[in-house]
Amino acid sequence: MQPTPHAPDTLFPDSLLVEVAWEVCNQVGGIYTVIRSKVPATMPAWGDRYCLLGPYFPNMAQGEFEPYDDLTVHTGADPFAAAVRTMRAQGYDVQIGTWLVTGRPRVVLINPFQTYDRLGQLKSDLWARHGIPAPDNDDLLHQVIAFGHLTTVFFQHLAVQKAAGQRLLGHFHEWMTGVAIPELRRLQVPAHLLFTTHATLLGRYLAMNDANFYDHLMWVNWEAEARHFNIEPAVRMERAAAHGSHVFTTVSELTVRECIYLLDRIPDAVLPNGLNIERFVALHESQNLHQQYKAKIHEFVMAHFFQSYAFDLDKTLYFFTSGRYEYHNKGFDLTLEALARLNYRLQQSGLEGQVVMFFITKRPFTSINPQVLERRAMLNEVQETCRAIERQVGERLFYAAAASQDHKLPELGAMVDDYWKLRYRRQLQSWKTNALPPVITHNLVNDGDDDILDFLRRSELLNHRHDRVKMVYHPDFVSPASPLLGMEYGQFVRGCHMGIFPSYYEPWGYTPLECVARGVPAITSDLSGFGDYALQNVPEPENKGIFVVHRQEKSFDESAEELCDMLWHFVQLSRRERIIQRNAVESSADIFDWKNLRVHYDRAYALALERQ
Repeated sequence: MQPTPHAPDTLFPDSLLVEVAWEVCNQVGGIYTVIRSKVPATMPAWGDRYCLLGPYFPNMAQGEFEPYDDLTVHTGADPFAAAVRTMRAQGYDVQIGTWLVTGRPRVVLINPFQTYDRLGQLKSDLWARHGIPAPDNDDLLHQVIAFGHLTTVFFQHLAVQKAAGQRLLGHFHEWMTGVAIPELRRLQVPAHLLFTTHATLLGRYLAMNDANFYDHLMWVNWEAEARHFNIEPAVRMERAAAHGSHVFTTVSELTVRECIYLLDRIPDAVLPNGLNIERFVALHESQNLHQQYKAKIHEFVMAHFFQSYAFDLDKTLYFFTSGRYEYHNKGFDLTLEALARLNYRLQQSGLEGQVVMFFITKRPFTSINPQVLERRAMLNEVQETCRAIERQVGERLFYAAAASQDHKLPELGAMVDDYWKLRYRRQLQSWKTNALPPVITHNLVNDGDDDILDFLRRSELLNHRHDRVKMVYHPDFVSPASPLLGMEYGQFVRGCHMGIFPSYYEPWGYTPLECVARGVPAITSDLSGFGDYALQNVPEPENKGIFVVHRQEKSFDESAEELCDMLWHFVQLSRRERIIQRNAVESSADIFDWKNLRVHYDRAYALALERQ
């Protein structure tokens, strides 16, 4: 049963809410999506009593942040603007304005570099007061410490500016902002503080380096491991925030155990992540959009593969995975193993069709592979020649139809000039090759030490003609500016048939949720927050296109076989069955709308207001 949201006019009318995140107007990772997508559901309930706070990085904020033209217009009944005005009068570099996203919330951005001349004292105080060390050679830590101090100053001024009887809520996301919490408590600033860890810093490092992370979790010596990975200052900041907050939360039941053993505090609440589903709704256009963007992927596939050999695009399925390059954590290893098994099954089965699998991630590269660019450019020339021939034949055929007394279709080849015939033949002769299509689109800085390429080489998944699963490793974000795919990531997702995200470590996981929101079936795992939430809250999720691979208490081999079975079942669906499934997927997306999930935040705020 899904929770029913509170009526907007009943939400804490005597309270102010400041949501603090490193990724406010600063797109770095997944927290940006959490904060930005939640705004449209937050604003109707909080309105002018809501403000976001983040660090000011002008290059990142450009295009996202619109400053107030005249601050004096806002300071009268606006305690946030009044606090900013007071800070400016004291010489602080602090901005206030609007975040240019749906809902247009108020935003305060503070330049962390303005206090670098006091870093020595701030670091000394942090150690003396809270036992948090800070090395001299870590600029991110320096930014975090400086921003933490400035956040404390802002809250002090805001506490003075708020109206009599108003209560102040501060909601801090992740360790980068949480460093202010212990200092706010020490100074007894009258604010009710919440801290949310979306993934414990130490947990992410441990999971990347321990194939049995969950089995070993309860035995971890957090202090020794933090020093081992050279992240002790950040881990201590995270622990101080968790223990200093009035209410401590995380994003999934999976990370609750992590918090208990690595941060030594049981979370007070779980705040599952959602999306602003309205942004994705296409209704009857869903199938048309799929066809439109699939045609764009067809163009890439023809350029990439058809120079070597051709196959029937009408019987080709497009699978993909995407996300941060964490080979084990993101389940890339499991995905590759399942695809190798699927390739063998398809070869043995005699079934028609192909699968083209895209790995979309970010790796250091020097350039796009010139061979890949050349293939695309040569196909573009062939396409232009075909269009010229099409125009010429079209004009002459129309004239012949109008002038002729013969009702038979004339010989179309005779309507093409020798110039275009020769050009067409020369282009095809120079385009075709016996070389295998590349498995990677870019030249990596170090391709000899890449886990994906290593697996493809060892398993001989190298795009042979007889391979029924073809591989495209694209180590860069999908962008309209790219000469290869030339489309937005969301468009690429809509053009694919399935997303595959069987993560080993994933506190939440937006990639499968973004698929579901666009009507694309997705595979997740029971070790991802999203997968676990779907198992607990979505009846028969597989009927809604959400497939959950079981990885808890399963061996790698068992999980790989289960994933292969899921893919095998999917490739055998008819086109009609896939269309029905896509419609079912999109209709289930409302379950994950912030309008329904925001109630978890509301309950956490109510709990924080009860605690002093």
